[in-house]
Amino acid sequence: MRDVLRHLIEALEQDCESIVCQVVETRGSTPQKAGSIMVIDPDGGQGGTLGGGCVENEVKTKAIRQIGGTAAAVHSFVLDHDYAWADGLICGGKMVILTQPVRGPGPLAYFRAMDQMIEESQGFTEAIVVDGEQAGSLLVGSRFLFDGEGRPRTGWPAGEVPDRLPSLLVRPADRPRPSVRGGFALLPSWPRIRLLVVGAGHVGQAVADLAAQADFDVWVVDDRHQYANRTRFPAAQRILVGPIEDLLPSLEITPQTYALIVTRGHGHDQEALFHLAPTAAPYVGLIGSRRKIRLIYENLRAAGIKEADLERVAAPVGLEIGSQSVLEIAISIVAELIARRNLGPRGTTRRSHGELPGSATTGARADAGVATPA
Repeated sequence: MRDVLRHLIEALEQDCESIVCQVVETRGSTPQKAGSIMVIDPDGGQGGTLGGGCVENEVKTKAIRQIGGTAAAVHSFVLDHDYAWADGLICGGKMVILTQPVRGPGPLAYFRAMDQMIEESQGFTEAIVVDGEQAGSLLVGSRFLFDGEGRPRTGWPAGEVPDRLPSLLVRPADRPRPSVRGGFALLPSWPRIRLLVVGAGHVGQAVADLAAQADFDVWVVDDRHQYANRTRFPAAQRILVGPIEDLLPSLEITPQTYALIVTRGHGHDQEALFHLAPTAAPYVGLIGSRRKIRLIYENLRAAGIKEADLERVAAPVGLEIGSQSVLEIAISIVAELIARRNLGPRGTTRRSHGELPGSATTGARADAGVATPA
């Protein structure tokens, strides 16, 4: 999304026309979901995708015909046998796509504001008119941006925010799904999740790389410069080097922070969990064998950590996929992180540290030195 948006902003800055093609509603199984965006250049080039195949080709054809115009258009596609057999898109779903010519300072200011809100990582909602009559005689394609608390930030074309529109919104922090209500497509952008990786060893490095690709903001904490550096973690937002017991208490841990503990030793893991288990982080994951985790929990109970704080820790971390290699371990962990982010608490398998399940991602192999370098 960010790459496509910046491609669009660059074109607008050069006073070039583009056609924004955006999925505004889906039903059933579809190759892309509401909010997905594709930008078409007058020469036929494109940025982003609507899922490929016949739908994307037809949208592109329709969009090119709108070059030089000003009106937005709404197109519906049903992915059934008659329509999409040749491209293998027999999903049985429906896609509604808005195509809209954009050029000039108005859309430039609007999409710059959207880009800024994405960078702020706090979440926002875009409301797009898809039915002018239901929306109160507004132009189809009119857009409004609201911050994470539902306050209006900007709109295009410029004008008053309809009185009833704010009441239709759901806070992005509550992770709502896109919807169409009252003639508006409501497209929430959830707050970005910061992933705090404590431990810069082999598993920490692999997880950081995959998590960055999955759109987490990755922070890395370790006490070793030779491991926690930009060469090993090129995609990390921040790399913090120093004693864990000094760094972790100084960090602001918010409800948009996930924490993963993958250090090189039990003592460091225990120290990290001591500081992270009682925080506001909705996800705290700990790598290790069942025996190691039990020992750490016993020590933390003795140190005064509440049982409720330990109960919510994901340990052993990672989905059960029979992982053997470091890459497979990282995949299982990032899959769990994605499930927690996208599905909420139900996306994390509940574990009882009194009866910890076996896990190839974190069992004997972690203690044998595969998880982190010596």
